[in-house]
Order: sequence, then C-alpha cells, then structure tokens
Amino acid sequence: MDISLLTNATSPDYMSAVTQKTLLSADTDESFDSVLSSAINMLNETNDLQNDSQSAKIQFALGEADNPHDMQIAAAKAYEALQYTVAVRDKMLDAYKEIMNMQI
Repeated sequence: MDISLLTNATSPDYMSAVTQKTLLSADTDESFDSVLSSAINMLNETNDLQNDSQSAKIQFALGEADNPHDMQIAAAKAYEALQYTVAVRDKMLDAYKEIMNMQI
C-alpha cells in the first residue's frame, strides 16, 4: 500500500486528486440530468414498443399480416420492455424511500 499521499498532504498529486474529486462532484448535476433523460428515453421506447405490439395485433386481426411470428415477437419485446421499466421504477422508489428514512 502506497502511503506517500497520506504523509504529504500538500503534494501536487494529492492536490490534483482533490481538484479532480471537486470537479467530479460539480458534474453530479449533469450526471443526474443524463440519468433522468435516459429514464425518460426508456419510457418513450417502452411506449413505442407497446404501440408497435398493439398495431401488430390489429394488423393480424384484420388479416393484413401474414406472419403471426412478427406479432408474437412484437408482443414479447413490449412485455420485456415493460417488465424492465417496472423493475427500474420499483428500484427507484425503494431508493427514494430509503433516502427519506435516513436521519440527518
């Protein structure tokens, strides 16, 4: 274990590490923004897959689609996306509840 940084707190390596950590904490807002935008994109993608599945079912029922496998594949994609979205939502709610129960 290298303890040179612990013994010399004013060394340039230590100061650059502290500066880098400060810069990383300043990017926290951007990180949260990217996480939030990716969650919104995931919801939009799930919605699109649900709509595609519904339209495939309607096309098959009307006789416009010849291959039932396409309908089943669209339904399976929509189901998996919905299950994943629900799992992410549940984890986010659990994390929120845990944060709210923390004592300061």
